[in-house]
Amino acid sequence: MVGERLRTRFQQGGTLKRAVVTGITGQDGSYLAELLLSKGYEVHGVIRRASTFNTSRIDHIYQDPNHPNVKLFLHHGDLSTTEWILNLIYSLAPDELYHLAAQSHVKVSFDIPEYTGDITGLGTMRLLEAIRRSGAKTRFYQASSSEMFGSAPPPQSEATVFQPRSPYAAAKVYAHAVTRIYREGYGLYAASGILFNHESPRRGETFVTRKITRSVAAILAGREDSLYLGNLDARRDWGYAPEYVEAMWQILQQDDADDYVIGTGETHSVREFVEEAFAYAGLDWQKFVKTSERYLRPLEVDVLVADPAKARAKLGWRSQVGFRDLVAIMVDADVEAAGLKPHGRGKTILEEKIGHWNSWHNSVSRLVKAVSGQASQH
Repeated sequence: MVGERLRTRFQQGGTLKRAVVTGITGQDGSYLAELLLSKGYEVHGVIRRASTFNTSRIDHIYQDPNHPNVKLFLHHGDLSTTEWILNLIYSLAPDELYHLAAQSHVKVSFDIPEYTGDITGLGTMRLLEAIRRSGAKTRFYQASSSEMFGSAPPPQSEATVFQPRSPYAAAKVYAHAVTRIYREGYGLYAASGILFNHESPRRGETFVTRKITRSVAAILAGREDSLYLGNLDARRDWGYAPEYVEAMWQILQQDDADDYVIGTGETHSVREFVEEAFAYAGLDWQKFVKTSERYLRPLEVDVLVADPAKARAKLGWRSQVGFRDLVAIMVDADVEAAGLKPHGRGKTILEEKIGHWNSWHNSVSRLVKAVSGQASQH
């Protein structure tokens, strides 16, 4: 049996750490898997069964489970099923569990609030309860969100009172609270990272930053002539996603479990992101960008900006990729994906500021090939 083989390998490996990552096919999950593999972990990713393949973000690191030295395993599962979650924890007894899976699109959460609450909120409780029942010494990471702060005045820190303004944010508040309850009530090592907006070339195509950079590339390629957006005045604290998964790992390496705000401490409007992205590509954004009410939320969050003082002091974590750097990375990636030659500043930024595990080749070029069906381990 695969499970027995895994347990044997773990025992023989001695110091080999085992991590479970829910949401491994998402932006954060794919980067986290790469980071953990680079550190020698055995990684088990949880993915949903679907009629179509949804693994493009990890195809370039996928390994045949029959290979004797494989360190990446995928498990089809459902966070709405308590029995399946219990079986997963009992069979793997992971050292660390990174819970990143969620229905994470804020606008969509208004359309499917019940599903959002079940998966994003109750799914967290089911995982924590499974760890408690199993008696495993698993360190649990909860992916909390800056959207929980909602209308709370900026800057927002760990002490800021949550004022959620969407079903997604409300579900995240529940998940955050229940994580703390299991930590304080049952003594579980259960920590939360309250991550502010973090973007990358792997961001979902319906999220505003990626929507903007894909449109810039499409306009340069002559495939589009307009971009429709919602509220251009909303302000967010945007950082580079691979740096944020490094913070996730650091959070679980601390002696005591705690909650940390992770962000850059700077805020920029959607309009500023648009201006910077189009200007970087040599385009006048006002000739192409239009607004549409269909992209407005029933309740808007006006300003989110992190106060990451605690993370800087206790984790030693500080973002290296600034706002303009982030935009350059994302535009260059989408331009390359469109078959055009990018300016190249994005690649230079990664070489200068990010570790070897997140090179341009890993983060962009191999992913482009994977999406087009040309995935390679080399």
